[in-house]
Amino acid sequence: MSDLKFRIKAKSENATKTVVKTRGFEIIVDEPKALGGGDAGANPVEYVLAALSGCLNIVGHMIANELNIELRGIEISMSGNLNPNCLFGTSMEERAGYKNIEVIMKPDCDASPEILSKWLKLVEDRCPVSDNIGNATPINFKLKKTHQIAELN
Repeated sequence: MSDLKFRIKAKSENATKTVVKTRGFEIIVDEPKALGGGDAGANPVEYVLAALSGCLNIVGHMIANELNIELRGIEISMSGNLNPNCLFGTSMEERAGYKNIEVIMKPDCDASPEILSKWLKLVEDRCPVSDNIGNATPINFKLKKTHQIAELN
């Protein structure tokens, strides 16, 4: 199978709120009031966890099917710690992103602990979002001017 390409378009509504569009869906990204936002949606780092949980659910069900596990559902809990000093420019001693993410997966099924251990390892290995988070992915930033500033004569 050849590569799949996913696209989004995003536009800021204000300093903290972004509207993201993809495949006819609209996603609101905003900061909580405690961080100066309007609390109109999850913030970017919460969406990272949400994306990871969504991907783990999909891959978990796919692999359960491959292993002939009758998976009735999965409960996923996760949390991550990050230090906001880099984000706010007060210190560059720590990275801006999550230091760690803890994932707890609770599959609803009757599989043995040995089969579930194999299942979890395959989920970890094959989840594209956990791969992106756990490994360096090149990001190519480009700048495109949106307005020309007229010269004053």
